[in-house]
Amino acid sequence: MARKRKKIGEILLSWGIIDEAGLSQALEYGMQNGIRAGEAMVQLELCDEDDVMKALATQLGQEYVDLDKFAIPREALELIPVEIIRKHLVLPMGLEQDRLKVIVTDPLDLETLDLLRFRLGKELIPALAPAKKVNRFITEVLDKMHDELSQTMASIDKASIDLEDEINKEDAGDDGEGDAPIVRLINKIIGEAVRNRASDIHIEPMADRVRVRYRIDGVCHVRDDIPKTIQNAVVTRLKIMAGMDIAEKRVPLDGRIKMKFGGKPIDFRASACPTYHGPSVVLRILRAEAASVGIESLGFEEDNHKAFQRIIRRPNGIFLVTGPTGSGKTTTLYSALQELNRPDKKIITAEDPVEYNFPGMNQCQVNEEIGLTFARILRAMLRQAPNIILVGEIRDREVGDVAIQAALTGHLVFSTLHTNDAPSAITRLIDMGIKPFLVASSVQAIMAQRLIRVICKECREEDPSPDKRKLKLLGFTDEELAQGAIYRGRGCSRCGGTGYHGRKGVFEMLKMNAEIRELAFNRAPSSQLRKAAIASGMRTLRDDGKIKILKGVTTPDEVLRVAHADVLVGDEVEVEA
Repeated sequence: MARKRKKIGEILLSWGIIDEAGLSQALEYGMQNGIRAGEAMVQLELCDEDDVMKALATQLGQEYVDLDKFAIPREALELIPVEIIRKHLVLPMGLEQDRLKVIVTDPLDLETLDLLRFRLGKELIPALAPAKKVNRFITEVLDKMHDELSQTMASIDKASIDLEDEINKEDAGDDGEGDAPIVRLINKIIGEAVRNRASDIHIEPMADRVRVRYRIDGVCHVRDDIPKTIQNAVVTRLKIMAGMDIAEKRVPLDGRIKMKFGGKPIDFRASACPTYHGPSVVLRILRAEAASVGIESLGFEEDNHKAFQRIIRRPNGIFLVTGPTGSGKTTTLYSALQELNRPDKKIITAEDPVEYNFPGMNQCQVNEEIGLTFARILRAMLRQAPNIILVGEIRDREVGDVAIQAALTGHLVFSTLHTNDAPSAITRLIDMGIKPFLVASSVQAIMAQRLIRVICKECREEDPSPDKRKLKLLGFTDEELAQGAIYRGRGCSRCGGTGYHGRKGVFEMLKMNAEIRELAFNRAPSSQLRKAAIASGMRTLRDDGKIKILKGVTTPDEVLRVAHADVLVGDEVEVEA
């Protein structure tokens, strides 16, 4: 036989909170006014709302939550849209085995509970708290979070961003009015980054804030700080946009976002990486025009430009471009492919990932999960009768062997390698396990490159007192300095006060000849290969940068920043203290 539940009045009576006379008075008052006994007791000031809610929790076998002592996690508050929290006076506490634990003020309102189950798509575990405390929590905590978000958006609004149609403004309607501010915030951050020519957006959680940085012309600039209280909402929104699993926070995730800005499509490659203070998200901005700059705009000096044109028009062999991440290797190779992209040439690429799509080229995406590796794509390419092959990167011996076989069988192969300078690429290939005679016979040329910032044309001025120590580090002679002035950027609105606007490359072109092939065959160290290359006419990164300094294109600081390793391996320079 089922045990009969105690009534609220009986529970409060047993606790000694009310007496028999008070209970009778409350029951009579409740019948006269058509209200529950608990409400009647509160209105008659026989007990307070906390006592009634505790008794109700005991009656129903549910948990009572004292909001004065219990801190709801910030991430839990994002499980329910804000407008539902305000309308129905419910507070999410978190997930328990895929069930949502929520604080409600009236567990007997079954219609509201059913509505919440339908709207949230989850089974509920109700807990109880008084309405006055839930209202106070909403006012003190949620309103504060909303104010912080508004302040952040206001600071970003100062940049006068006008993202086209708020980048699919209807998304705000999909997520509910409560989420719309987060949607607008993300859209404005993205819009400002695009307008400021940023290549990356960094959303970085810190101990007490979330830092937003843009990488512009290869250098990171701090834009603003987002309140810590909305960190999870911002990260979740970015994950949703990129098609990532929002529940997965333990492992790195990758995704892609497609948008339109100024009528032009722009892709974003998204990466989320777990860190100590939460997931760090980076959006790489992929502009189609960035990979279509044309060979003339890359920054070649005349002799290197002619050499580059001759190399990419060879019928076979391997042409390698080396440099660290972000040095413009992919852009250089895409520019070469577009120069060669004609109806009489078949071009196939293997990339990881395919960042830009070009008409007329057959582009293959590497997918390690299904076994579609660089080597497997390369072997399949050779059966497609191509004239030109692009391999995104030579990472190991297997890929290197197939690329070399392709070059030796009449194909022109372009690829990249991560080395500091051009001569080191030869020793790197041999260290991978590729036979030296194959490297010596297949590689036609190797080009190392870096990107340097260009002095802003609007505020360029002659530097009245250039740093002599830096000029000596770069190897300038008095005769070279007498040929022209050293320039700098004063800083203006066009360049954002940095003195730089845009980037160009500095290059180190190693063309294989009989002597260098012989050294490669004999496994000569990179230092010996370097000396032979310089003796045969190779201009180093440092020397290419010196030409651009004397032309007023860039500054000594920039060349030292990107070519410092070249200074160290070059001739020793005596520097004054």
